[in-house]
Amino acid sequence: MAIDERRIAVLGAGRIGEALIAGLLSSGWREPGELSASSRRDERVAELAERYGVRATSSNVEAAAGASLVVVSVKPQDIEALLGEIGPAITPEQTVLTIAAATPTATVERYLASGVPVVRAMPNTPSTVHEGIAGLCGGAHADEEHVTLAAEALTHLGRVVRVPEEAMDAVTAVSGSGPAYFALLAEAMIEAGLLLGLSREISTQLVVQTMLGTAKQLRDEKLHPVELREMVTSPGGTTIAAIRELESAGVRAAFLNAIQAAMTRARELTADQD
Repeated sequence: MAIDERRIAVLGAGRIGEALIAGLLSSGWREPGELSASSRRDERVAELAERYGVRATSSNVEAAAGASLVVVSVKPQDIEALLGEIGPAITPEQTVLTIAAATPTATVERYLASGVPVVRAMPNTPSTVHEGIAGLCGGAHADEEHVTLAAEALTHLGRVVRVPEEAMDAVTAVSGSGPAYFALLAEAMIEAGLLLGLSREISTQLVVQTMLGTAKQLRDEKLHPVELREMVTSPGGTTIAAIRELESAGVRAAFLNAIQAAMTRARELTADQD
């Protein structure tokens, strides 16, 4: 089958895969007729077709046929079975973008014909609300045009940073796992609000909106975190009293150790895929 330069296939259209489809369509970058998607469940296939008007199927090979960009959006434990299925049908004229965690490009390339370009990405869960960020790297056969195509697609989930593949485990530790760190912090702050007599609803609103607003300030006003912290911290005030307790408890060191541990585990998982 001839390759359609505008066709994109999303194989394994779960939460992030569906978010990508929604972003590609809502931005107008692609039309429904230019997208195909696959899912193992027939009811999910019907749901995707009805909701987005894309060509949906339970066959990964059928979905990938003719697509210039084939997005592999499955869990790491499912990727080898999927690649074994589609591998013989993928040609070097297509680009494979994998967003399966801890799966090196070399592992993906083993299942594909020689010369097929592979791009690896590590997005995070805010991608489902199009506020994510993804680290991106190219494999042995991926040129600038292939990486650019993958990056352009992923910008519809949020932002993209390009890194060498050896940095992907660090990306996983910092931003891939990052939402869980912030969720844990939010949980603790909400519980503190309850301790201080606030209702759960009010405490949750205060914490979540404060986190969102702080992130937007850091991003949009390009503030260094130290600058923002000093803006809020008055001499002898409430904030400095709280910061002293956090520093005494070793919170900063705990975060450093936690993220280091996440990267160590990511490297172990990646090594298992090699």
